[in-house]
Order: sequence, then C-alpha cells, then structure tokens
Amino acid sequence: MHPIIGRCPVCEHTLEVTRLYCRHCDTALEGHFSLGRFYQLSPEQLRFVETFVSCQGKLNRVQDELSLSYPTVRNRLHDVIRALGYEVDEEEEAPLTAGMRQTVLAALASGEITAEEAARRLRGVGA
Repeated sequence: MHPIIGRCPVCEHTLEVTRLYCRHCDTALEGHFSLGRFYQLSPEQLRFVETFVSCQGKLNRVQDELSLSYPTVRNRLHDVIRALGYEVDEEEEAPLTAGMRQTVLAALASGEITAEEAARRLRGVGA
C-alpha cells in the first residue's frame, strides 16, 4: 500500500476523501471526509513531527537527532505549527546558554538582582 497524501500533486490543493472501505466486512461509506490537519503537512514536515514526538518535544534532542542548529529546529517547528493552521508567537526567546545562566547567577550572588528576578530570567521570561 502507498501512504496517503493530503495535497493534490497537480494543483497543491487539499484532497478530500469521498469513500471509505472495510476489507474485513466489505462495508463501504461514501460522502465527504476530512483527512485531518496532519495531511496538510509535507512529507518533510511529517518526518519532523515524528522526530519531535519521538524526542518527547524536547527541541535540544531534536537538534541532536537531526544534526541541525537550535534556531533551525525552532523554525521548522514554527513552519509545522503554521501549516497546521495555528499562529506562532514570534517573540519566543532563545534558550539560555550556560554563560547566560552563569551571568544571572553571578548577578544574584552579588545582590544586583533579586531571587525572583533571577528565577524569571532563568525561565527565559523577559531577561
């Protein structure tokens, strides 16, 4: 069997299922059925989603698995999110590096920032 495709190979519009068939009991249903959102993804995007899921949604693991930079992995995830019809918050901050964490901890140790501010920065909220 061939994998199902979600886009027309001629015009790129979304395909629609019009017949479902059960091999076991020979039942057939005809009508208009949606393929679902994931069939809107390209084969490359589907492979990315499979990797993302197998890595339990951890972008650093996806980065290692695909041998890509973190920004590239994040951009591919954003492309998938958009392809599924959702909006992406473009103001998402990059993860803190080890050096950035050390800077926050040093500022906390010297009294330049409060513990609450350090925790906020370490979570990546408005550093």
